[in-house]
Amino acid sequence: MAFATANPAAAAGTAHPLDAFFTPKNIAVIGATENPGSVGRTTLWNLLSTPFGGAVFPVNPKRSNVLGIKAYSGILQVPEPVDLAVVVTPAPSIPQIIHECGEAGVKAAVVISAGFKELGPPGVELERQLSKEAQQYNMRIVGPNCLGLMSPLTGVNATFARGMAAPGNIGFISQSGALCTAVLDWSFQNRVGFSAFVSLGSMLDVNWGDLIQYLGRDTRTRAILIYMESIGDARSFLSAAREVALTKPIIVIKAGRTAQGGKAAASHTGSLTGSDDVLDAAFRRVGVLRVDRISDLFYMAEVLGKQPRPKGNRLTILTNAGGPAVLATDSLIGSGGELSELSGETVEKLNGILPVHWSHGNPIDILGDASADRYAKSLEIAAKDPNSDGMLVVLTPQAMTDATKTAEALKPYAKLGDKPVLASWMGGPEVQAGVDILNRAEIPVFPYPDTAARAFQYMWSYTYNLKGLYETPTATESGNIHGSRMAGDIIRTVQESGRTLLTEFESKNLLASYGIPTVETLVAATADEAVARAEEMGFPVVLKLFSETITHKTDVGGVKLNLSSADAVRNAFRDIQNSVAAKAGAEHFQGVTVQKMIRMSGGYEIIIGSSVDPQFGPVLLFGLGGQLVEVFKDRALALPPLNSTLARRMMEQTRIYKALKGVRGRKPVDLAALEQLMVRFSQLVVEQPWIKEIDINPLLASSDGIVALDARVLLHEASAAELPKPAIRPYPTKYYAEWQLKDGTPVVIRPIRPEDEPMMVKFHETLSDRSVYLRYLHTMKLSQRVAHERLTRICFIDYDREIALVVEHMNRETGEKEILGVGRLQKLPGTNNAEFAAIVSDKWQGQGIGPELVDRLVKIAREEKLDKIRADVLADNSVMQRILSKSGFKLHREIGDPTIEAEFQL
Repeated sequence: MAFATANPAAAAGTAHPLDAFFTPKNIAVIGATENPGSVGRTTLWNLLSTPFGGAVFPVNPKRSNVLGIKAYSGILQVPEPVDLAVVVTPAPSIPQIIHECGEAGVKAAVVISAGFKELGPPGVELERQLSKEAQQYNMRIVGPNCLGLMSPLTGVNATFARGMAAPGNIGFISQSGALCTAVLDWSFQNRVGFSAFVSLGSMLDVNWGDLIQYLGRDTRTRAILIYMESIGDARSFLSAAREVALTKPIIVIKAGRTAQGGKAAASHTGSLTGSDDVLDAAFRRVGVLRVDRISDLFYMAEVLGKQPRPKGNRLTILTNAGGPAVLATDSLIGSGGELSELSGETVEKLNGILPVHWSHGNPIDILGDASADRYAKSLEIAAKDPNSDGMLVVLTPQAMTDATKTAEALKPYAKLGDKPVLASWMGGPEVQAGVDILNRAEIPVFPYPDTAARAFQYMWSYTYNLKGLYETPTATESGNIHGSRMAGDIIRTVQESGRTLLTEFESKNLLASYGIPTVETLVAATADEAVARAEEMGFPVVLKLFSETITHKTDVGGVKLNLSSADAVRNAFRDIQNSVAAKAGAEHFQGVTVQKMIRMSGGYEIIIGSSVDPQFGPVLLFGLGGQLVEVFKDRALALPPLNSTLARRMMEQTRIYKALKGVRGRKPVDLAALEQLMVRFSQLVVEQPWIKEIDINPLLASSDGIVALDARVLLHEASAAELPKPAIRPYPTKYYAEWQLKDGTPVVIRPIRPEDEPMMVKFHETLSDRSVYLRYLHTMKLSQRVAHERLTRICFIDYDREIALVVEHMNRETGEKEILGVGRLQKLPGTNNAEFAAIVSDKWQGQGIGPELVDRLVKIAREEKLDKIRADVLADNSVMQRILSKSGFKLHREIGDPTIEAEFQL
């Protein structure tokens, strides 16, 4: 039993709300004028100068014509339907203009005018009014305070820039209109073309996510380049970026890395810029490449379009001069790359063709008299070295050097399998012919070797980011409903007491509810109780301050270690009590906690924590812990939720990771167990939104085990009107349910997880050719269906964009879980509608799985507040037609169409 969603190719050709910006039939310029040098005149002239196949209507109540074209007093007076309005009137007039555009049926508007939130509260109110009017009529808005947009491939130039961008395959999006004009001017000189050229301005409506998704579906766009000042709707950006990054590069330069730069960006856009380190973590999470220079945006678009991504960060440099190679090496190492170590075999082969005085190492200096043939043979040998992940060929124009012949000799090596080849032809007119030859051969050429080395490291960073999207994590628990309830009860108890700070005892119980191991902790209100607790546990013990108000115990003398007797415990109790009274006040002392003194040979103190970022919500931290955590600052950030792959990647970004793997005779920590602990910690963070800050410090990790020795949890105020949401939607446990098949077989119906890929492979092995045909509307080989790249997209989904339910059963014979059926609900881009599909293993058909999946998908669609869901069903799939009819779907078939369209209005 199976049925399919709409044909992807057909879906890609359907109308999108943003089409009105890029392929409008008619355009109105509201505020068009003949005043020389004005925005209204320039914008109108640009539209007239680059025909897009439609009509342009000037709107100006004070003129009968503008530039010789009949003008209209208002948008409602324009005699033909208008798809796009370009608004260049003063800001106070714009909300009413948008209202009139809505009444006239205008689909979209570019608001070029400034004077909104960048001016403070009055401007914010104007934006609110503008947004309200646009939403009332479902109009999409680009701007305000922007340059406008160009669609060079369709001829639309709705900007006040000088000139029209050349057509090409790069989508360029910028918040800064001034930067757009500079890039446009640069592009003319460097012959760079664009598929789209958009100035977003304040992003009142259309945002990064909207345009990334739109350009991601555009087959003419090869890469998306972004100049960003603020991220706006973080969840929308991350959701769209992750989907598109799998098929084409998204390269971003983000202003505001420094505190001063962030302040300038905020004052420019009227938005918070957020933590730069968190932004880096967000980009890594979704496969976005961040660069530091505007030139690198275009360099990397070229490099990633011409050469394969490297498998690692080890670069081999081939040069005819030592100095440039040293500069390249410094750039490479400084950006996190490594020089490859030449194998003995490679050195031996190079000895056979190179002069005796060559460098005998990497960089491979083949000397200043290197001929074209020497370059080519050296490159061929070095590229075969298994220790190398990429090649950089550097040429300086010395007297004996023929830059043109050398470039010709390197052409056959433009494609070296999975190893990229980059070049740096240093010089000017003398080397230009060689540069042109290399570019035509698709070997990217850089004027300076340090720039080329940096580009290689960017390529590796991009590869590393994408690997996080492709790697299949190890299986973990999909959710801990019991633990989640226990944690919720602990938090409610604290809130009912009027507190926001959990005691250490409460914090550890919170961790334990999610399966995070903690040291046994008992509370003692008196010295005698402390002694009794210590004697129960056995010496030595640790005493710590028990307080409902003090966060950092060591700051007030609230920690005593390695207490080996009853007298030592009594003295420690008294010392803590007196110290707290002196440094904070006696009212902050409610007793002590007693814990076993944990000794782990070769253990490391780690910190795992979470705090709230104003734009991305909860952010996770992992690194070197202990009392000097702020001093060493060895930490990595990530966005929750985590899986085992993402947890390991957090560790890899820290220096302590090398020690955890085992150094100087020490046994390694159980990294797999640490991964799972981090995954459970991330579940705690996303499932308990009242948590504002949480630290486990230290988390003691050694080859003997992992245990939380101390923890601190701070809650949001109980009066908080709205709690921060994770930037990435967590696993939707609310759609988890137990169910029974018709024959009584117990199953679980739950959302799919990235870890399900191995089970999905086995599931596809159970499908007959007919079931596959009914699901996909065409035949598909098993090898195609179980390809890792395909199953990655199916299993590692964005729960904001789609929900896939799997029916899971424990096979008693094998003792392994298996998938019996899958149902999927996927939003259609730019709409509030969704397509859905389902398929059931042949062996388990007739057990009620199909109808149950349909009913659950409909309920999910209602809960997600969708408007409509639809599916395509083959005409001979009578079983599914009956199921859909019983579930309330309306079926419709066009004459001659082999499929039936099923539609459910919610």
